Amino acid sequence: MVVASQSLEELCINSIRFLAIDAVQKANSGHPGLPMGAAPMAFVLWDRFMRYNPKNPHWFNRDRFVLSAGHGCMLQYALLHLMGYDSVTIDDLKQFRQWGSKTPGHPENFETLGVEVTTGPLGQGICNGVGLAAAEAHLAAKFNKPDATLVDHYTYVILGDGCNMEGISGEACSLAGHWGLGKLIALYDDNHISIDGSTDIAFTEDVCARFEAYGWHTLHVENGNTDLEAIARAIETGKSVTDKPTLIKVTTTIGFGSPNKADTAGVHGAALGPDEVKLTRDNLGWTYGEFEVPADALAHCRKAIERGASYQAEWEAQLAQYKTKYASEAAEFERLLSGELPSGWDKDLPNPSPEDKVLATRKHSETCLNALAPNLPELIGGSADLTHSNLTELKCSGNFQKGSYENRNLRFGVREHGMAAICNGIALHGSGLIPYCATFLVFADYLRGALRLSALSQAGVIYVLTHDSIALGEDGPTHQPVETIASLRIIPDLLTFRPADGRECAGAYKVAIASRKRPSALALTRQGVPNLVNSSADAVAKGAYVLNDCDGTPDLILLATGSEVGLCVTAAEKLTSEGKKVRVVSMPCWTLFEEQSDEYKESVLPKAVTKRLSVEAGTTFGWARYVGTAGASIGTDGYGASAPGETIMEKYGFTVDNVVAKANAL
Repeated sequence: MVVASQSLEELCINSIRFLAIDAVQKANSGHPGLPMGAAPMAFVLWDRFMRYNPKNPHWFNRDRFVLSAGHGCMLQYALLHLMGYDSVTIDDLKQFRQWGSKTPGHPENFETLGVEVTTGPLGQGICNGVGLAAAEAHLAAKFNKPDATLVDHYTYVILGDGCNMEGISGEACSLAGHWGLGKLIALYDDNHISIDGSTDIAFTEDVCARFEAYGWHTLHVENGNTDLEAIARAIETGKSVTDKPTLIKVTTTIGFGSPNKADTAGVHGAALGPDEVKLTRDNLGWTYGEFEVPADALAHCRKAIERGASYQAEWEAQLAQYKTKYASEAAEFERLLSGELPSGWDKDLPNPSPEDKVLATRKHSETCLNALAPNLPELIGGSADLTHSNLTELKCSGNFQKGSYENRNLRFGVREHGMAAICNGIALHGSGLIPYCATFLVFADYLRGALRLSALSQAGVIYVLTHDSIALGEDGPTHQPVETIASLRIIPDLLTFRPADGRECAGAYKVAIASRKRPSALALTRQGVPNLVNSSADAVAKGAYVLNDCDGTPDLILLATGSEVGLCVTAAEKLTSEGKKVRVVSMPCWTLFEEQSDEYKESVLPKAVTKRLSVEAGTTFGWARYVGTAGASIGTDGYGASAPGETIMEKYGFTVDNVVAKANAL
């Protein structure tokens, strides 16, 4: 039955609230406050505005929804259940935060159908939203015609005070304003509470004024608790502004309806407790039991199923009409959505020879990108204001800017963290786009949070990280990565490459492009390196391989990556002339090597050969796995210095003579 004092919409909103309350209470873990306060804005958005199909969560032209304040995930799970998504049942809600459930403690795109991106670390979600909106803008500019529209959807984000405090949100939102992403609408849950208490203790800025300075259109709903029409008018107004993104500040009460805990930090991240749950039910006139949804509310919400089928059918009719008029574009569009790479996408990747000019691997990377781009129209990306150092510009395209969204060079400005999170959004848009982004390797620490989420959320972003060692020289220790590669290697599901020459660079790109569920990081030199006689692009897929070998069982194995592989080749020649039997192993990607069979690993690094020497112009950390207790490592476990790169390498022992001496000492 319907409680007389509640309208149907209020009944639906309270259903969201109490599903969240009950799930958090059952788990005795979670964040009930945000779902209780944000339920009205979320319901209005999902009920009146968003276009989606609960029975086909992957329907392409759906509006995207991102809960940037991911701790409030029960808001999203409740909506998915109420609106008819099969991925979230009542039983799933009852298993909130439990082992193996589809309702984890923060939204995970790989766990729950209907969740677009993984959120939780605050600020990441709004930046993903910028990426989703940028992807929509790019594809709309590429495929839409004056008489035919294929791509036309919005990206909606709910974010909180914490998201606005995190610096990453400022980076991406500044860029969204510059780009004029008019189909990005963010609803800011302005509840004035964070974990430490009232935001007045640390956060008193005028958020709308800041976003206006970014180039956003801003609105304020003063009563987000009960004024549903004001929320609806604000969203409608936001949709009418097409040349800039919109921020709607919606002032709410965290934990709305709880007599003793509303508007306090106590309701942010803890269950209400059985007594307060009862008081809240009484206060809101909720006569229903745990996890019980009133039939009228469920029936109303489930109308989304019929609407969604209609939306999709309408779009599919548009697609059919598009195919009759623009057959080649339609075929390209459908290929993109399938995730299938075009035939011959890698046919122009370079295969340099030892006779070719000595070049930095960053230069080989530039050659690879520009060999790929004409054959791989889904490749899109750019640099954090280091284009001419990272060498990442696609010569076949112009700049992605307001009014020219069809272009593929993304100018991110000095915004490493925002850049990476935006690329995650592009990768997870579901349209087959392959984003890459670039900076100096040492500044991977500026984007690490988003890079980790690339790996966690199965977003195949390609990170182009140049100036990869102390050999970069005069800029000194602040710019010389010594521990960075080692730290990247330990991130699960991240493929970290350090190619030795042009062929290995091409091989790294070949693996990275094909790896759509795993991100890749390419660590590339500033200084020139020779193209090695026996290097192999194909062998990069094995992670490590025998580059140069000897007759019979080797006395010694030299292991190296990147620029130090060539150094080991020369040292091996000298050792061979002294009567030693030496094998040189190039190890461009440890992760891929660890995935090979035991037989293959034994063929490269036989257990019987215990004399092993690793050479890498960075920390020795991690190399013990391969050199063992009988081996040794040449590296640097301190910081670099400011001097010409050649001088630094010599002073730190990266010379043929030192490699030979260390080898002989073994």
